[in-house]
Amino acid sequence: MSQSEQETDRRWRQFRRWGPYGLLAVGTLLSAATAPELMPGRSERWTAAALVLTAVVLQESFDRARLRAERAGRPIVPSPLGAAFFLVRWVVIAALIYLNPCFGFAAAAGFFDVGELIRGHRAQWWGVFLTGVAISVSQAGGLPLRDLSHAVVLAGLVTANTALYLVIAHFSAKDEERARERVATIAELERTNTALHRALDENRALHAQLLVQAREAGVADERRRLAAEIHDTIAQGLTGIIAQLQVVAGTPDPELARVHLERAADLARHSLGEARRSVHNLAPVALDSDGLPEALKKTVTDWGDRTGVRAGFTLTGTAEQLHDELSATLLRIAQEALSNAARHASATRVGVTLSFMGDEVVLDIRDDGRGFDPAALPARTRTGGFGLDGMRARAARMAGSLAVESEPGGGTALSARVPLVRHE
Repeated sequence: MSQSEQETDRRWRQFRRWGPYGLLAVGTLLSAATAPELMPGRSERWTAAALVLTAVVLQESFDRARLRAERAGRPIVPSPLGAAFFLVRWVVIAALIYLNPCFGFAAAAGFFDVGELIRGHRAQWWGVFLTGVAISVSQAGGLPLRDLSHAVVLAGLVTANTALYLVIAHFSAKDEERARERVATIAELERTNTALHRALDENRALHAQLLVQAREAGVADERRRLAAEIHDTIAQGLTGIIAQLQVVAGTPDPELARVHLERAADLARHSLGEARRSVHNLAPVALDSDGLPEALKKTVTDWGDRTGVRAGFTLTGTAEQLHDELSATLLRIAQEALSNAARHASATRVGVTLSFMGDEVVLDIRDDGRGFDPAALPARTRTGGFGLDGMRARAARMAGSLAVESEPGGGTALSARVPLVRHE
């Protein structure tokens, strides 16, 4: 309930508490002013005073009993006791109206508390009718009836007063129903809002957990990548060095020995270079001081200078600061794709494009190399593979995907798509 509604409800309770006294006071003042004409006898005036005192004591006694019951958690309205109070009060006020029609103001209290005191629509209708009769008698100038026209006027007033109250009560009930619906709607919105906040908190916790898992999976992936690097480059280079030295040790020809020593030295230098490259790729050092677009541009430029292949980088959309794990993943995918292009594609031109597209980031790598048939690639395990499988695994850990398009002689295009997660 809003503050204005609470204030309205408080004022309405105060009116129901003190309104009957105010209406009785107005009727008493008007009756006292008209007493010389309407109540010329002293006995009539004393009877009216006694009835006014009776009405006050009756109203106060019932109000006190009702307040005590409400404080004790046992409301007494609506109930037979409330209906009895309503009827006794009506009889007292009807007697006052008989003595002086100006007391009709006090009868109006029945219209305001009939719904609170009496239980059941049929009984409430009778309460409304009795209140309308009392007010109509006052408006018609009191009793007894003087002639037929007086009776017709009284009947018309009873009908009009009762109908007017029923119309007002109907619209009031509609307003109360709409107010209850608004309260229920607000309560439902509050529950929905609470559930939404709870879901958002759970989503943030799940997001943090996924990032931790992605970080751990990235560590495991780096270990597998390094294992493959060592097996494919350094281990093979050391094996070749050993083979060359064994030839040197077993040949008496100095010229042949020199040739094999030179080959062994070349293999050692190559293996050293591979080891340095593997160590450099262990962590995305390029992201330490630059964002992903700058790191990708430097990586593509350095790769092109090192391989002699014309390489270019393009940024589309409005760049945003991405989460560290997301930036590292896309940079790793780009490095792996460029490495594959250098080893297998024999390309003369490579293009790398980073696109910020609303709620996702897309990394495209294209080359004009020899291409291949993706369906003809040898099967690899999804948990321990390298190359394309490794890039797919990286993208999948960020809830993304990797698409590959290639054909023999037609070059290769890779597209990595991941959700945009901003830097915290």
